[in-house]
Amino acid sequence: MKPFTDIGYDKRDWTATVTIQRPAAYNSYTEHTLKEMARAFRDATADDGVAVIVLTGAGDTAFCTGGDVKEYAERYTKKPHEYWKYMGAFSEAVESLTRSGKPTIARVNGMAVGGGNEFNCACDLSIAADTARFRQVGVQVGSVAAGGATQWLPLALGGKRARPMLMTCDWVDAKTALDWGLVNEVVPAAELDAAVARLAAKLVDTFPECMRYTKAQVNFFKDFAWSMTMPHARDWLSLHFGALEPYEGMSAFAQKRKPGRVAVREKARDGGSSEYLWGPHTGSCQACGTTGIPADFAFCGRCGAALAKAPAERPGAGS
Repeated sequence: MKPFTDIGYDKRDWTATVTIQRPAAYNSYTEHTLKEMARAFRDATADDGVAVIVLTGAGDTAFCTGGDVKEYAERYTKKPHEYWKYMGAFSEAVESLTRSGKPTIARVNGMAVGGGNEFNCACDLSIAADTARFRQVGVQVGSVAAGGATQWLPLALGGKRARPMLMTCDWVDAKTALDWGLVNEVVPAAELDAAVARLAAKLVDTFPECMRYTKAQVNFFKDFAWSMTMPHARDWLSLHFGALEPYEGMSAFAQKRKPGRVAVREKARDGGSSEYLWGPHTGSCQACGTTGIPADFAFCGRCGAALAKAPAERPGAGS
């Protein structure tokens, strides 16, 4: 098998363990990471010597913190259509896990944030260290947690618990996660491996065909919600990457500054365009004839001539 660079993959005692190995980036994943995860999940699915699949992260700080926002800022805000391809890799990784026909365990050793919590939800069962924390961050970074969270959290937690996670982005500690049903068990960090091994041993001691069909049946609504929403979410999120919100949210994250979320609201309130970084492409240059210039530009980007704004484009015009 071709060697992995972003993940660890180990098979022993009927258990295949996939470990995201990007601790310096809090075990966030890139498109390459997702492709490696999908390849490992497919291998485990096809191997009759594997009865259980465990997903975890390297170290003791993070289980997984979702997509690498630096990659988002540097690549996908510039070429939104590339995000559609990225979401294909993400969907393949998730579906390779959920459709493996084998029980899956999330070994949550630390932070599970964004897509990391979505991978936790994708797993059939979860055991968390008492130091683990959970969070969704979509609406604060210019995205929507439609990679499993908007679909699965209401099913797992109920709407009144899912909505605060999705809408306020507050942290959920391990004890609360257990109380809510986001995980099955919480143990001291030093006992995490032993707890996962105990659960895996119970799952191994079952009939494989019965287990496979049980997984298919019990995941019916989970699979239904995913299949009915993911293609739409993939297209919407890709188109949205060309808008102001992801540019501001993800650039701010990469630059380690507070994003201007309220400023986006103010722009719309004050009569501006909150969808475009420099306004809609409605400007034109009388000097050189260039059209499609962002409305907020004061000068033509081709010839440098000063641009005259039409009265309707001025803040408050028409009021």
